Amino acid sequence: MGFFDNLFPGRGEPFDAGGSASGSIDLTRRRPSVSLTQQGAATGNLRVNLSWRMRTSDIEGRPRGSSSLLRHPLRLFKPEEVQAHTQGMVNVDLDLGCLYELADGSKGVVQPLGGFFGDINEPPYVKLSGDDRFGAPSGETIFVNLDHRDEIKRLLFFVYIYDQTPAFDRTHAKATLYPSNGPRIEIELDEHAPQARSCAIFSLENTKGELVVRREVRFVYGFQAELDRLYGWGLQWGRGYKSKT
Repeated sequence: MGFFDNLFPGRGEPFDAGGSASGSIDLTRRRPSVSLTQQGAATGNLRVNLSWRMRTSDIEGRPRGSSSLLRHPLRLFKPEEVQAHTQGMVNVDLDLGCLYELADGSKGVVQPLGGFFGDINEPPYVKLSGDDRFGAPSGETIFVNLDHRDEIKRLLFFVYIYDQTPAFDRTHAKATLYPSNGPRIEIELDEHAPQARSCAIFSLENTKGELVVRREVRFVYGFQAELDRLYGWGLQWGRGYKSKT
């Protein structure tokens, strides 16, 4: 809350909004949900993107030359960041997935592991664009066909760390939702659990015809089976591996 909000309490925003130029809604613990229906964004394709970055100090240590610090003393307190696609620095493979339950009771998962890429025009109306193993700037993206919203009961979007990858406390990930209409919705995975291997990011539920996005950001120490147990999906899971590239 800013200084002027204290002077004029009626001016408070219903959500933690980004800057005026960004046109985004930030879902936080204080403001965890938003209705796509009320935003007029419950039709068309919903695009969900996962991106991440890492601090250089986590990878190779931050340069602290005395002359540089004398010229710019505030740099001592500012973490330096690099984009994830600097593949030479670190080997990272974050995977975006989605558990789905349709109105007819059918359930399943869309994820890179196992090649479950889904379908945008047929059930489950959820489609993963591909498996980014190298931290490309575009990240990983899942599309949801909201023109079939009446056939969707609930979705749970999650991210998991594939083998030989740094922990979440070093990988600063963010999910961004791009509805067909209205502002984008951003969710930071900022409640780090150093040993966690998976995280439920957000849910999308159809409750009496209203589509509601709810921030979860729930870290777990297992993988999909543990998320399944916590959210009551009831699927059968087995250990999977990716082919080497």
